[in-house]
Amino acid sequence: MSPAPILVVGASSGIGQATAQQLIAQGSAVITAGRRDPGLSVPHIPFDATAGAFPSDLLPPVLSGLVYAPGSIDLKPLRSTKADDLRVAFELNVVGAFHSIHACADRLKKVPGSGIVLFSTVAVGRGMPFHTSIAAAKGAVEGMARSLAAELAPLVRVNCIAPSLTRTPLAEKLLSTPEREAAGAERHPLKRVGEAAELASMAAFLLSDQARWITGQVIGVDGGLSAI
Repeated sequence: MSPAPILVVGASSGIGQATAQQLIAQGSAVITAGRRDPGLSVPHIPFDATAGAFPSDLLPPVLSGLVYAPGSIDLKPLRSTKADDLRVAFELNVVGAFHSIHACADRLKKVPGSGIVLFSTVAVGRGMPFHTSIAAAKGAVEGMARSLAAELAPLVRVNCIAPSLTRTPLAEKLLSTPEREAAGAERHPLKRVGEAAELASMAAFLLSDQARWITGQVIGVDGGLSAI
């Protein structure tokens, strides 16, 4: 019997795309979902994470994993941050993840040891200026991950990855010049920014049999910024 597929939401670019590519390279069956088909020669489900429920009728009856990778970087000082900025961040990062998990949970329960991987940010645990909306939303993601890890155990594991500044299309403005990249790198103990493939490696590990005793965790992949 072929292994049940893994659904990667937000595989159009960045960390989500790197995760889908890495899982495919490892031989996993993958389904992507998002506003744009990443062209990875696997089934794709059109889905706008800000537009309502996930189209569950397009999913197979069984899944072995779910990765929810959509995110945002909307950095503003408090005086420029509006309530709508928080609503937009919550809609994409929290409500979109909820819709995806809601559609997939019963399918994941059919594969004991299956996994869900969500994404937070180092800014939740380490206070950073201008991060009000994204840190608030990602803090909610971490709370949801822990709650669902308790509720879905022992059949489904739920973990969260908290990256720092990573080279993706989303972070282009923050890395747009050599000077900006050097400044971003200097803030990290390892003196560089992250690469999408490094976050993808952690996501793939958390979905693998090697991580079958890991659940309810928020794991920093952040160049040491959260701890040193």
